[in-house]
Amino acid sequence: MSLPDDLRELPVWTPSPAELADLELLLSGAFAPLTGFLGAMDTAAVMAGGRLMDGTPWPSPVVLTVAEEAGTASRIVLQDPEGVPLAVLDVTEVWRSPGLGDGLVRLGGSLTALRAPAHGSFQRLRRGPEAITVDGPLLAVATREPLHRRELGQLRQVAGKIGAPVLVLALLSGAHDEELVRALLSVQKDLPEGSSIVTVPLAPRQEREALLAAHVAAAYGATHLLAEAPLEGAPLEVIVPEPWAYDMDVEVWRPVAKIEESHVRVSLTRDDLNTLLDRGEPVPEWFTPPAVAAELLRARPPRHARGLTVFFTGLSGSGKSTVARALADALVEHGGRTVSLLDGDVVRQMLSSGLTFSKADRDLNIRRIGYVAAEIARHGGLAICAPIAPFASTRAEVRRMVEEKGDFVLIHVATPLEECERRDRKGLYAKARAGLIPEFTGISSPYEVPDDADLVLDTTDLPLDKAVATVLDLLTSRLYLS
Repeated sequence: MSLPDDLRELPVWTPSPAELADLELLLSGAFAPLTGFLGAMDTAAVMAGGRLMDGTPWPSPVVLTVAEEAGTASRIVLQDPEGVPLAVLDVTEVWRSPGLGDGLVRLGGSLTALRAPAHGSFQRLRRGPEAITVDGPLLAVATREPLHRRELGQLRQVAGKIGAPVLVLALLSGAHDEELVRALLSVQKDLPEGSSIVTVPLAPRQEREALLAAHVAAAYGATHLLAEAPLEGAPLEVIVPEPWAYDMDVEVWRPVAKIEESHVRVSLTRDDLNTLLDRGEPVPEWFTPPAVAAELLRARPPRHARGLTVFFTGLSGSGKSTVARALADALVEHGGRTVSLLDGDVVRQMLSSGLTFSKADRDLNIRRIGYVAAEIARHGGLAICAPIAPFASTRAEVRRMVEEKGDFVLIHVATPLEECERRDRKGLYAKARAGLIPEFTGISSPYEVPDDADLVLDTTDLPLDKAVATVLDLLTSRLYLS
């Protein structure tokens, strides 16, 4: 889509995935009464008391962060990752908040839609509030999880009492969204007549997410919301259903009050369900319909068949590349997994040959490794990475990237600096101490020790075969190897 003549000279910005999700809800009216991104005072008021400065109830900040140079214009075009312009932001405020990184600012202002977002799957379900028209009461449920037999029974019970169809708001978060929506569609026939499913790209929040979902439900015209707990300040009536359990006597889900105590079978917990899926054991039909179980398995295959990234980090000369290569050989010999080795030096030559050793370029190199590892994991493969990766924030970014597609195991090769220098065959440490290599990790640039490592190895006195065996034992105990 080409921009009108009066917009072609405006700066362009691509928001983060979470901000793009908020932008879509702002444009659709699902975040009513908001019409744009919040400024500093409104954000502070929302965080402090759940209200805008004018007293309007609103539970969660909705903000836009841009590079400082992008915040110098009075208007800015916001586009999706493919470069499609979505909206124009008329900037009324440029502000900073505590903890915001250098070179970044936040923009407040109102939005003018250019076109509806078209990225993402299930476009026919990505309907705005104006598409939902129901005369009378409407019961909403907002969920990031499939609806199992207990939840379906509770929904039907409450909907019957108030005489309402059900609006299922599938809250998308970027990970396993397609499996969630397919699981919900598979049980749509079990909902009351006139019920519908709508996908809502609501980025996860650390605080007041349930209350924000209640505001979205109200924007869609819901009069009631089924929730696990009361929500103070909700803009619609919140109903907490009575407890249900599986009645082993008559083999149905019913309210606990109607079941003899000896016949009560409680639902599986999330940990119970994950354990079954990790082991590749069947999900019982009494718990969830088979179609939902199939989507659960698709989203979380058994660990021995799941995509996995084993990420080694440590100083130059720590032994991480040596252990990584030996681990790759051992896994190929073991069989059963497709193994890809992404060694730091090899990646530098093949994937990042044009990059320097500045912090920005080193971070970009690690992100490239993370992207490739995530794609390997997405196809069920096993990626072994062995970069220095000195910065915790970049390692965390790679972990998030990979865990959207598979699992992530972090191994810190914690060989002391003195031992790494003693082993230095290339003389890199000596050159770094002489000032010939700037920003060298461990000498003139910091190494941030991981506090989230799954395994710590010091190879000073550890034979290679024992180091590899230790890693294999970890992978086997976690069911990644049979």
